[in-house]
Amino acid sequence: MPAPPPRASAWASSFDATAGLAHGVADPAVRDAFLADLHQALATMETLGCPAMIALSGNVVPGISREAQHQSCIESLKRGAAMVEGRQIGGQPVRLLLECIDPEENPKYFLTSAAEAIDIVREVNHPQVQFLYDIFSRADREGNLIEKLDKHIDVIGLIHVADVPGRHQPGTGEINYANIFRKLAELDYRKMVAMEFKPTGDPVAALRAAKTLAFGAA
Repeated sequence: MPAPPPRASAWASSFDATAGLAHGVADPAVRDAFLADLHQALATMETLGCPAMIALSGNVVPGISREAQHQSCIESLKRGAAMVEGRQIGGQPVRLLLECIDPEENPKYFLTSAAEAIDIVREVNHPQVQFLYDIFSRADREGNLIEKLDKHIDVIGLIHVADVPGRHQPGTGEINYANIFRKLAELDYRKMVAMEFKPTGDPVAALRAAKTLAFGAA
């Protein structure tokens, strides 16, 4: 039987990931700028002790085919992977986490499909490039949440948690988070699960309830 997951206190001084790169990976014209952003961010990540950076595709570029932007994502992430290859922060490998965004949040955004984002990560084929699985946005748009965990847990590097509708805490909406947390334990998922929700009441109480639900299910 696998060991239980680390208690929350073990991560009390850790970051799940950071973000804020000014340029995305889907526009080949800004690839060098993306890599410069990443190079500069690594110093800040070292200072914070944060080993993971969220990478965004950026918006659809007029005049460039979808396939060209898809290939740009792959090439940009490959070059980013080469920059961080073998590098560690706080004893953890530095990772790039590719995130897709729901078109309701940003209708101009290029990468809106988890399936396409996962395909890109698999085509990059580097252990330091992984997929950020935002369960809220995938439930709202695609469904089949547990099936995605079963099929793609090997490339999932971070999970964001919120319930549908409203992006509130687990238990306020449609998603059966007890089953999801149980599946994560079954799959021996060892990376971060980040609570990215808007609490309906006291934030500390909402986080405590989410923690109880997660560890109770596992």
